Amino acid sequence: MLRKVLQPFYTLYVLVTFVVSILFCFPFFILCGIGQTARGRRLVYSIIRYWSKFFLAAIGMPVTISGNRPPKDTRYVVVANHISYIDTFVIFQAIPGYFRPLGKKEVSKIPFIGFIYKQVVIMVDRNNIHSRARSLRLLWRVLHHEGHIIIFPEGTFNETGKPLKDFYDGAFRLAINTQVPILPIIFPDTQYRWHYSAWWKLWPGKNRAIYLTPVEVAGLTLDNLPALKQEVYSLMESELLKYTKGQNT
Repeated sequence: MLRKVLQPFYTLYVLVTFVVSILFCFPFFILCGIGQTARGRRLVYSIIRYWSKFFLAAIGMPVTISGNRPPKDTRYVVVANHISYIDTFVIFQAIPGYFRPLGKKEVSKIPFIGFIYKQVVIMVDRNNIHSRARSLRLLWRVLHHEGHIIIFPEGTFNETGKPLKDFYDGAFRLAINTQVPILPIIFPDTQYRWHYSAWWKLWPGKNRAIYLTPVEVAGLTLDNLPALKQEVYSLMESELLKYTKGQNT
């Protein structure tokens, strides 16, 4: 009952904090984003990283990290479960080192947010074969010359009631083609912080980011893709069940 009374006020506080902080940072995003250079993208990434830490702390959703942190000198195809709007903020605190996400092109049309989105995200139009081919070339280049790639292999929010939706092939195909290991990360709490069913279902609390054991792909071919995908799926599913058992807040 108390939560139902307080939730609208908390949601308003989060929205005001978000808008004010984004507007404060926006001139810096514009300056850094001029020309869309690699250096500019790194500067935008750094601003988002510090901003997200401030924002999540200010709204009472700090990120805590557990599990074995991977070596900083190794690049990964990072995969994570996706069940909340807040996931896109949490990844900037969870992933070690510079990275670029793979994301939907449609988001780039949102005012203000779309400008920032275009600076850091490798956009793909899944219905356009040329867009998919271009994104794959960019992903390869980032992995070999810039940093990690983060992909939500479920593609969109998991609304199934199961720990995970079925995975798409993209992340695993990329890992095999580039021979870059996969780093699974799970977010067991984000659905309770900002529920996917409605934008106003916000509530403060912890956001755990848990590193799982990296999965090596050295020597694998595309013939091994189904088995690799199942291995990562089973690993993430079992860990999510472990960390969310009995949790409902």
